[in-house]
Amino acid sequence: MFSFLKKKFFGERAEPAPAPQDRAPSAAASEATAPAPPPASAAAGPHAALPPATPAAPVCGPLTVTPTPAPAAAAAPGAPGSSTEAVTPQVPGLCADATASDAHASAATRQGWLGRLAAGLRKTGQSLTSVFVGARIDDALYEELEAALLMADTGTQATAHLLQDLRQRVKATRATDAQQVRALLVDVLTDWLQPLQKPLAVGAQTNGPTVWMVAGVNGAGKTTTIGKLSWHLAQHGATVLLAAADTFRAAAREQLGVWAQRNGVDIVSQDRGDPAAVAFDAVSAGRARGKDVVIVDTAGRLPTQLHLMEELRKVKRVLQKAEASAPHEVLLVIDGNTGQNALAQVKAFDAALQLTGLIVTKLDGTAKGGVLAAIAMWARECRRNVPVYFIGVGEKLEDLQPFDAREFATALLS
Repeated sequence: MFSFLKKKFFGERAEPAPAPQDRAPSAAASEATAPAPPPASAAAGPHAALPPATPAAPVCGPLTVTPTPAPAAAAAPGAPGSSTEAVTPQVPGLCADATASDAHASAATRQGWLGRLAAGLRKTGQSLTSVFVGARIDDALYEELEAALLMADTGTQATAHLLQDLRQRVKATRATDAQQVRALLVDVLTDWLQPLQKPLAVGAQTNGPTVWMVAGVNGAGKTTTIGKLSWHLAQHGATVLLAAADTFRAAAREQLGVWAQRNGVDIVSQDRGDPAAVAFDAVSAGRARGKDVVIVDTAGRLPTQLHLMEELRKVKRVLQKAEASAPHEVLLVIDGNTGQNALAQVKAFDAALQLTGLIVTKLDGTAKGGVLAAIAMWARECRRNVPVYFIGVGEKLEDLQPFDAREFATALLS
């Protein structure tokens, strides 16, 4: 899931030094608050439907730990956000200390999630698997399979490559049954999607937080995804600060604030402030408080709105002023139900921001999961390494899981 590159995530964590009480707030007047624990019963409101923040079993992914000592984090005098004394509650590194029962519970959670993934991809999967029912291995089989792959939004080029590889494997293995061909197609699709599988690195920076900039069109589930990411990070022992830089949507700041409260993480926001200023203050505050990760929520954009896409470029430039190496990840959240339109979004946002990763949401609807093969085709053509870090199948916190090529191919053709 995450590749943690600092030993501090699993050992005793050095508490950030408390900031001076007599310092003035940031000139940009950002609100940097450490939320209080959520009330025992949430009041009814627009966010009452959010999932609980403590599911039965958190999911731990593969972790790579490099024993690099982390520097002690102290509040820089005069840094934005340094007037706030409160520090996010520390969460133990669950993966390092997991017991056998924890591991079993995590495995059970993963299996349940895989079942939901298969159910979400069922509409696409049925159109593919029905091709093999009672079929003979001949040209008619490949023609029907080609039509099914195109209907799944795999794209013409990716479909051609997949079928060519499949024909070669069928010939090499001397398959005689259509179900053997289906199993070979799982292998072909797994190999095709394998370059998209990669853990999301955290903690490679020695002098400041890892900064993630998150983009996406309205309705893709961007803010909700950030809430889920912050929960996963907290479960792995990382401290998180959220930046509410989506100042254009009326409820965005409030929605992100609810997620911050439920996950017990800090948030930096402004009321109708400039998005770039919020992002700058968040990185400065994250460094001052010794946070591990700063996640910047940006306003939803249509890739055809060029003047608004320029605003995203501005946010990225300002992040680089706050921290020369930032943003360390530029993530795009896409709706898995939008098919080829999702690929168009990837191309447009990559041209504007140089994406480093994708998160695909809403695969529990009428998803056309073949678009991941089309994205893999685009990445090969452009020689771009833009992995799919996570995929989501529901509203629960644990419904956002790391992408695994074999699991996805198996679910698609189950």
